[in-house]
Amino acid sequence: MEIIGYAASVLIGVSLGLIGGGGSILTVPVLVYLFGIDTLLATEYSLFIVGVSSAVGSVSYFKKGLVDFKMALIFGVPSVISIFLTRIYLLPLIPEEIFSIKNLTVTKNIFLLLIFAFLMILASYKMIKNQAVGNTAGNDFNKNKALLAAGEGTIVGILIGLVGAGGGFMIIPALVNLLKVPVKTAIGTSLVIISLNSLIGFSSSIGSTKIEWNLLISIAAIAIIGIIIGSQISKKIDGKKLKPAFGWFILVMGIYIIIREIFL
Repeated sequence: MEIIGYAASVLIGVSLGLIGGGGSILTVPVLVYLFGIDTLLATEYSLFIVGVSSAVGSVSYFKKGLVDFKMALIFGVPSVISIFLTRIYLLPLIPEEIFSIKNLTVTKNIFLLLIFAFLMILASYKMIKNQAVGNTAGNDFNKNKALLAAGEGTIVGILIGLVGAGGGFMIIPALVNLLKVPVKTAIGTSLVIISLNSLIGFSSSIGSTKIEWNLLISIAAIAIIGIIIGSQISKKIDGKKLKPAFGWFILVMGIYIIIREIFL
């Protein structure tokens, strides 16, 4: 299964390099189901893999001037605060056994995976509908939109803290639709936000977790190779055309997780 897991790690990077998001939401299922890692630990590993991969992916956008640091700050500060509070205070409050219904016992691990499955279905819907594809001119920035963006940054931070997903499927539409950031700049800015959020989230709880660094670095390195491949493919193929197909794949994965955790 590990060989399949490494192959899937390439897909994580390819999607980040090709469409600027989506790949990070595959990381936890890959770690749990293909590498056999405990769910809570998988969310920790995911933060590192997503953070490093996104940082590498953002370099090319930075060189092209396609990163808006003002917008990154608006999203980043509330996100970082939310991630820190979630990893340090909220996660430990979730009991190991939440509730039982007949033969079904919902544990902390199952609960986190179900949240993750819901996010996958939400992300797939946005990708299939292709909601963030329209290019946007200008930068119609005002205080109300900044507050909305900061609020969404807080929500994204909580979700990242809980399940280790990057949140690009929420960040990019918000940048484009709320703050009128051009799509390519939104992708580059999103990668910067994701990298900062994920790596800070990883560092916030690293002291209480035993990390298998060899495995973690290997998966991250393969995901980075995937980003490079995805970036090269994006020069020849419009990633927006592939986004709906990738959305259907994520939808199937989300439904699979729900069925596996509840019915199998």
